[in-house]
Amino acid sequence: MEPMTDKEANKSEHATRFEHPLSVAPMMKRTDRHYRHMMRFITKETLLYTEMVTSRAIIFGKREKLLGFSESEHPISLQLGGDNPAELAQAARIGVEEWGYDEINLNVGCPSDRVQNGNFGAALMARPDQVARCVEAMRASVSVPVTVKHRIGIDDIDRYEDMERFVSVVQESGCKRFTVHARKAWLEGLNPKQNREIPPLRYAEVYRLKEEFDHLIVEINGGIKTLEDMQTHLKHVDAVMVGRAAYDNPYLFSKVDGLFYGKPDLGLSRHQIVEAMYPYIEDWLAKGGRLNQVTRHMMNLFVGRTKGKFWRRYLTVEAPKDGAGIEVLRDALAQVPDLQETRAA
Repeated sequence: MEPMTDKEANKSEHATRFEHPLSVAPMMKRTDRHYRHMMRFITKETLLYTEMVTSRAIIFGKREKLLGFSESEHPISLQLGGDNPAELAQAARIGVEEWGYDEINLNVGCPSDRVQNGNFGAALMARPDQVARCVEAMRASVSVPVTVKHRIGIDDIDRYEDMERFVSVVQESGCKRFTVHARKAWLEGLNPKQNREIPPLRYAEVYRLKEEFDHLIVEINGGIKTLEDMQTHLKHVDAVMVGRAAYDNPYLFSKVDGLFYGKPDLGLSRHQIVEAMYPYIEDWLAKGGRLNQVTRHMMNLFVGRTKGKFWRRYLTVEAPKDGAGIEVLRDALAQVPDLQETRAA
């Protein structure tokens, strides 16, 4: 695959008008600090997100565990969950002033029961005025961008006109970027996994949103699996957010710095990425962490490659054992062919 030509870029300025045309979606139990650290050996430019963290957890919880990250993870966005403007503003301020996050994102898309019981996440799509108040409070407390990630709609509030009204109201808070998961969410009857798969994708409505709100940055999310998909969407919107595909095949991103940012790709093979993780893992183990807390995010590095299943099976069995260390990875690598090509397979 070749980078975009000048003609293609000029045809749609979306690819160049926003500094982060690609991002990896916030995913619970996926995009923690270990996964993000690994991704920085694959792509330096892609915007990364934390898992969603509730504002109250940040205010009252263990902040190092919730917010800690390494400098290599920049650019990085902290995704917050909540519906209380004052609490969200306090959490945002902690995230930016004390921890140095580059952006604050408000979750208006998660349909889980736990989130619904707190009256936030996707349920907030029915309360655009409250979302606007939350964004306004956060923007007043931090100097970095405050953005919103939301769905096409929820339950019976799912016409394009409903999403249009939501964005119209929220933009008045000063929010400039909206990340749209191109599926609606059913708050009852479907679990979070089903809500990522069953409601149909409606990309055309996200494209229309960009056409009608051209002054805003519109990012599309949902069902995007290949580099070709990313390039296609960037002809219509400003940015693309990739979720499960970025976790199920992280090496997919080994070519994105060159294709979408015009920067040199890091060019590391899968073996080199694993070896580059050794100092980080040794430091984690020295702090009392366990090997499998890191390696569970490395399982998919060899997806589709020779001995890829062996790699996953070996780590699944050996990494959780007491005292497991770097030798587990070395032993596994010794059985997996070291192919140097950086093709995004």
